[in-house]
Amino acid sequence: LGLALTLATAVAGAAEPANQLTPQEQAAGWKLLFDGTTTHGWHSFKKKTFPTKCWTVEDGWLHCTGQRGGDIVSTRRYDQFELQWDWKLAPAGNSGLKYFVLDSRKSALGHEYQMIDDLRERDALRGEGKRVTAAFYDVLKPSLKTTVHPPSQINHSRVLVQGEHVEHWLNGVKVLQYECGSPALLEAVAHSKFKDLPGFGQRAKQYAIGIDLHR
Repeated sequence: LGLALTLATAVAGAAEPANQLTPQEQAAGWKLLFDGTTTHGWHSFKKKTFPTKCWTVEDGWLHCTGQRGGDIVSTRRYDQFELQWDWKLAPAGNSGLKYFVLDSRKSALGHEYQMIDDLRERDALRGEGKRVTAAFYDVLKPSLKTTVHPPSQINHSRVLVQGEHVEHWLNGVKVLQYECGSPALLEAVAHSKFKDLPGFGQRAKQYAIGIDLHR
């Protein structure tokens, strides 16, 4: 069971190939969250160091091979951003890319872009479609269905946070959008597992981006 991914973030544009930025991408504001060779820029939640177990860097990918590595979060803090990343899972894998992760919380909770083996991991069958790949985990289900490549094959994802507006993309297709603080989102949060978490439906400021591994 595991997760592998490459990441880049910016205000505009696209970052290809992974872990390399062209001069044009640099001028557009793109910055690598993962340099392809080290874990620089990441650490365990509420710690200053990177996990000593389960997380590794191999062949330009950041791998997690087990739950004991724990969630990791970015050292940089963000307000608005566009994030793109490539990822792949082992069979029955279950992970997520989180944003709005705040150190003030007891755990690395945030709005989560779900990454899961939709066919083999049972959690994908729960939540009435709100726990499948590209969902806002347990809160909003994708409004469109798109192709999810099977385990061990690469998927490309994107999250855009622009003001209160948020978008989830999967393999080039926008599959979900919502407005932070809107009545529709707050109602959805009220029916989720995050209903008792203060401010969960609002856009956070100066937050980390996190990666977790449920399974």
